Parts: sequence; C-alpha cells; structure tokens
Amino acid sequence: MGLTKTEEFTKAQNDLAAITKALGHPARIAILQFLIKTKSCVCGDIVDELPLSQSTVSQHLNELKKAGLIKGDIDGPSVCYCIDEKAWNKAQKVIGALFESYTPADNRCC
Repeated sequence: MGLTKTEEFTKAQNDLAAITKALGHPARIAILQFLIKTKSCVCGDIVDELPLSQSTVSQHLNELKKAGLIKGDIDGPSVCYCIDEKAWNKAQKVIGALFESYTPADNRCC
C-alpha cells in the first residue's frame, strides 16, 4: 500500500478523519441508529435488523469499534455492543467544532 502521509497532519485532523471515515457508510449509520435506539445489543440482533450478512455486519462493527464510536463486551459466545459514551461525546465535539469554525461572512468564493 502506498504512503498516505497521514503523519504530515495533526493528531486532531487524523482523529476527525478516522471518525468521519467510520461514519462514511450507510450501514454503519444504520448500526449506530439501532444501537442508540436499543441502548445495546448482540451482533445477531443487528443482523436481523439490516439487509446484510453476519460477516458484513461484523466488518462494519469492527470499523466502528476501531474508530472508538462503539464498544463491545464478550458475553459467552456473543458480543454485546453499545455506544461508547466518552468517544461519542468527543466525536460530537470535534465534528461540531469543524462546522462551527465556518462563518458565511468568511466565504469569498464567487
């Protein structure tokens, strides 16, 4: 794989990119919405809710977990997932800060 040069950017920029990348797929948005609605659930519950195979759901859960947006606890043969509140609050703050940093008066385009 080629160099992405991510080391050339700040930690804050890399953190924001990781969060937004995890949010960049509609299946992951659906998973997060389901977890918000149900508070926590087992992977099989998500599979029953979405039109995706168990392995595809697991891949999406892994991406969300890698970004820190969710956490999972092993309970016997299954894993129970939920929103990671601390990471969720951080994501809300950094995404909000990006949008809040723009003011329409700053726009000199056209």
